[in-house]
Amino acid sequence: MLLDEWQEVPGVLGAVKRAVDSRPGPGSYLITGSVRSDLDAEGWPLTGRAIRVEMFGLMQREIEGGADVEPLFDRIRAESIEALRGPATDLALNDYLDFTLRGGYPDAVLAPSEPLRRRWLRAYVDQVVRRDAELLDSGRDPLRLRRYLQVLCLNSAGVPTAKSLYEAAGIDARTAREYDRLMQSLLIVDEMPAWWNNRLKRLVKAPKRYIIDPGLACAILQVDRAGLRRDGDLLGRLLDTFTVSQLRAEARLSESDPTLYHLRTAEQRHEIDLLAEYPDGAVFGFEFKSAAAVSTRDARHLAWLRDELGDRFLGGAVLHTGPRSFALGDRLIAAPIAALWSRPPAT
Repeated sequence: MLLDEWQEVPGVLGAVKRAVDSRPGPGSYLITGSVRSDLDAEGWPLTGRAIRVEMFGLMQREIEGGADVEPLFDRIRAESIEALRGPATDLALNDYLDFTLRGGYPDAVLAPSEPLRRRWLRAYVDQVVRRDAELLDSGRDPLRLRRYLQVLCLNSAGVPTAKSLYEAAGIDARTAREYDRLMQSLLIVDEMPAWWNNRLKRLVKAPKRYIIDPGLACAILQVDRAGLRRDGDLLGRLLDTFTVSQLRAEARLSESDPTLYHLRTAEQRHEIDLLAEYPDGAVFGFEFKSAAAVSTRDARHLAWLRDELGDRFLGGAVLHTGPRSFALGDRLIAAPIAALWSRPPAT
């Protein structure tokens, strides 16, 4: 049974609780609702009786009809770098930027034209900063919230200090903490924790901040493809944001249940954009490049981690905007970003 928008009649959860207690067993109910309920609903009676599933935007794999392909991280756990050795692609940087600008919201994906897509995304931003924020706190200033969102978008895929963010937005620390809580509850912003290992002492412990949907970030900043190409720093951040949006959703789908981290040493000699750690301690690393050509130098941080971890290092990939996959060394591969969703070659 599907119960949609449960927060409109919160008492329905009590009925579900009684039904589940009298007829236990998985898969009886699918309960959907607004994330606002986390902030304004009175309690959650289904603790221990329901599994929470966060819904992110559509992945490129789903959009292209590959939803039946085994989840990426399960393939990586079984095959290491071979899971990314797919067929050549004709996608180039402009194509990936178009994916970034579109994002994964179904209405944006299905929009029949570019102008309609932009209008929908900007209308969504307006609803977040005005209607959603006001429902939670009538005293919230939508102009300040929009300004803070712009600062977050400019720093997406970065490790900024909280002070640098709220000072850039012209707000105080308390207001910034409230905005952070709101944006995380609305699934607008995500924090990727830093990876920690007793063997590698000098690691930065600050989280990496992301706007969850790259199309939303582009709408907030009111930037198009030409604007991204004119700003190399912003291009790299938002392409990173797009790529992580694919990997975040893949991780949630995987039976192998990896946890995603970033890694940066305190002296900034080594930095790995994303690290997936499996429950048995095996790790797989990703570096993201907007270039179409990469070399072994681009994999030097992954090679360092491989040498530090030994057998725990499952493999590493440098994802790029070129057409082909090729080896970069022991357990290291260069692969197109499209390898994240391309169907593996038939066996």
